[in-house]
Amino acid sequence: MKKIIVTIDGWSSCGKSTLARQLARELNYVYVDSGAMYRAITLYFLRNHIDWTDEREVHKALGEIHLDFHFNEKTQSSEMYLNDENVEYVIRDLVIAEKVSDVAAIREVREFAVAQQQKLGKKKGIVMDGRDIGTVVFPDAEMKIFMTADNAVRVERRFKELYEKNPNVTIEEVKNNLEMRDYIDSHREVSPLRKADDAVVLDNTKLTEDEQFNLALGWIHAKKKEKK
Repeated sequence: MKKIIVTIDGWSSCGKSTLARQLARELNYVYVDSGAMYRAITLYFLRNHIDWTDEREVHKALGEIHLDFHFNEKTQSSEMYLNDENVEYVIRDLVIAEKVSDVAAIREVREFAVAQQQKLGKKKGIVMDGRDIGTVVFPDAEMKIFMTADNAVRVERRFKELYEKNPNVTIEEVKNNLEMRDYIDSHREVSPLRKADDAVVLDNTKLTEDEQFNLALGWIHAKKKEKK
């Protein structure tokens, strides 16, 4: 069967990356975590004290950023590299999470990231998750999924994830961070988060990881048969 592009968009902490990784592994596709790209850019800006309200500083900084994904044989997953440094774990910190939506809302940053994402999809056979993958990056993708879940469930999931790395984090901090990111993601001027008209909604509030995986995989197989 011909390879297709699978896009997974949706709100923060809906498990987009988890599902995308599982699907890519099952389909033998390349997994691209678009959020990791924005997080890596944010990390560079913070480390180098870039004023991202200054267009000239942003433009100069982007010219010094090289992003790449390298496959880790041990974890069997792709990891984010910023200028040849593995930053996969650094970019998951709450400090990055608090700033990434602001950075990702900058037009030139999004244009920079989208151009790289589109290059990765030229040969198809990829699963990419993010906020605007099905609407902006790959509007012609064959399979589009939009993920959502109850807010309280999302907060609990995100809290558990962050607590393992930082036991000092509070559930209130996580709740405030998610609400802020939701607002910025859906109200930004450039590529706001929205469901593509031809996307299938996957509400995983009451689904296990296995249940959502099997549901999404069924949709993809059906779509691939249509494209034969």
